[in-house]
Amino acid sequence: MQPPVNTFSIVARDAETGDLGVAVASKFLAVGAVVPWLRAGVGAVATQAHANVTYGPDGLAMIESGLTAQETLDRLVAADAERDLRQAGLVDTHGNAATWTGTGCSDWAGGRTGEGFCCQGNILTGPEVVDAMAETYPTATGTFAEQLLAALDAGQAAGGDSRGQQSAALVIVRAAGGYGGGNDRWIDLRVDDHTAPLAELRRLVSLHRVYFDIDNADLLPLDDERLATIAGHLHRLGVLTDLETEPAPILTALERWAGRENLEERLRSDNQIDRVVLEMLGDAVTNAESR
Repeated sequence: MQPPVNTFSIVARDAETGDLGVAVASKFLAVGAVVPWLRAGVGAVATQAHANVTYGPDGLAMIESGLTAQETLDRLVAADAERDLRQAGLVDTHGNAATWTGTGCSDWAGGRTGEGFCCQGNILTGPEVVDAMAETYPTATGTFAEQLLAALDAGQAAGGDSRGQQSAALVIVRAAGGYGGGNDRWIDLRVDDHTAPLAELRRLVSLHRVYFDIDNADLLPLDDERLATIAGHLHRLGVLTDLETEPAPILTALERWAGRENLEERLRSDNQIDRVVLEMLGDAVTNAESR
């Protein structure tokens, strides 16, 4: 028998956007390769403990056929001869939530449901882990991703996995949310083996905002003062040979630098600059000069 995926997770639907998400942390290598299963407009599933990964595709197919999260979970569990070793959480596209913890899951194991979400975990330090997650998520602020991360952080702060930390993952789906609109993977980030997986996952989510969350850009006027600042930064980085004052060569150099840093889609042609680009350009100078 495979080792149990001793873990804690939250499965949720964002009431504002309809996005569906799973966030999970564990003392288990690459937990994100096992636990989360999602489909935009359908539902989300977390399967763990002695995980039955068929709960993912089978559960999503049942929800898509019209069953609620609870009806789906009931059928999955009833058909599973090793149900007592399983733990799972499901949320459907309407926000119905359901969780299951088999009697054979290692202590402490259990789950909680709330409006539009469920939290569950096994081999935890105690019930306070999922209690903290369930109490934190509904009142957490920020983006949906940040709310899910807040729930994981709360669970870890309450004790988390009793065997320690190793991996974490966050998956959020929305229709045509993936790269180029070709799939539904809006955020699909994993930390497979790390001494501080939740902190590393949060760092990756911040990078995702930089590179992909372009619609929420904070734009600033590209006035003479900012143009001079950009020219100075580019000159110090060696991208701009001469300390130019004319906009055209400065913007051309900025385009070269941004392309190298995968920031070209944040560049503007309307005499504005994205604050993220300006901040990262400044950070690049600081990092270069500290070496």
